[in-house]
Amino acid sequence: MILKIKSKLVGLEKIVLPLVLFLSLGGCQSQPAGVSGNSKPVWSVAFSPQGGCTELVVDTLTKAKTEVLVQAYSFTSAPIARALIEAKNRGVKVEVILDKSQRTERYSEADFLAHSGIPVSIDAVHSIAHNKVMVIDDETVITGSFNFTKAAEEHNAENLLVFHDKELAALYKRNWQKHQAHSEPYGGR
Repeated sequence: MILKIKSKLVGLEKIVLPLVLFLSLGGCQSQPAGVSGNSKPVWSVAFSPQGGCTELVVDTLTKAKTEVLVQAYSFTSAPIARALIEAKNRGVKVEVILDKSQRTERYSEADFLAHSGIPVSIDAVHSIAHNKVMVIDDETVITGSFNFTKAAEEHNAENLLVFHDKELAALYKRNWQKHQAHSEPYGGR
């Protein structure tokens, strides 16, 4: 499996190597998008605290057309929850997998999402389901250390990457589906 993934990543070295160099020189604010040879943005990056991570997630969600798949460890961000509901209301298929801690987390958006008609599942198989991922329209991946929380935006040192790459999105979508297969539906409290 590692060799298969590694062979897929070889084509991404044009993105990853410049990104590593760029990040090593960057500060703690939102950075402009990287572009491919045809000037199409292939990635964007943001850092917190107060570096625009939530804004970048919300902006990316407003562009969703067909599907948003979410995996989150902690989810307390009202702006991101509202953006997911707005996407659902535009006809985008939205599904969410959360860590088991979100069943009882005081400020979790799990109930808000579930009561808004978004299918929410709980991944209780693992000690913690520590993913922070969104796969959008089979071509965009949001990931990084950034939890979808108010604290992550305002107080924590976090990073967020948005990649526009169909092969990478396919890998993340397969992983999402693997976790969805063993997750339990959550109807809210």
